[in-house]
Amino acid sequence: MPEHAAPLLRPPRHRVDPRARSWWRLQALLALSGPMLLTALVLAALSLLFFPGALPWLGPLLLVVLVLPAVAYLAVMPRMRYAVHAWELGERAVYAAGGWFWQKRRIAPLSRVQTVDTVRGPIQRRYGLATVVVTTASTAGDIKIAGLSDADAEELSRRIGEVAQDVPGDAA
Repeated sequence: MPEHAAPLLRPPRHRVDPRARSWWRLQALLALSGPMLLTALVLAALSLLFFPGALPWLGPLLLVVLVLPAVAYLAVMPRMRYAVHAWELGERAVYAAGGWFWQKRRIAPLSRVQTVDTVRGPIQRRYGLATVVVTTASTAGDIKIAGLSDADAEELSRRIGEVAQDVPGDAA
């Protein structure tokens, strides 16, 4: 056992809004699960109309390849994403965790923050949610904290802006 083991990175303290699960579920329905279910329905209807003899083997195939994965994605993905998505604003850094299948944790020093944006897409607005995008002087890209309530997003954006101004920049 190494004498100086690296400390474990604990998860960020703040969860996203519970309404984010509904937002992610609707996104999944529109982008992936819905088209898969519609494709299965159309193929089954076409088979029934023009190739009724194919239905005994096509039905189970559609069920296994399209219907079950679409329904499983709708059921599992929002819960897994909600369990992972979290954020925290410290005195010197902003910390965000996200993803569901590919999970990602990012910590950015506040001294490197360039801009803070609040983004609300049409589906997010329906659920009263927003995404805070923190742009830093990093090649790794932005930090996105999605699924916040509108009020939390505005407050977080304001606090990041204030704290970033108070943190001294890196010495050049």
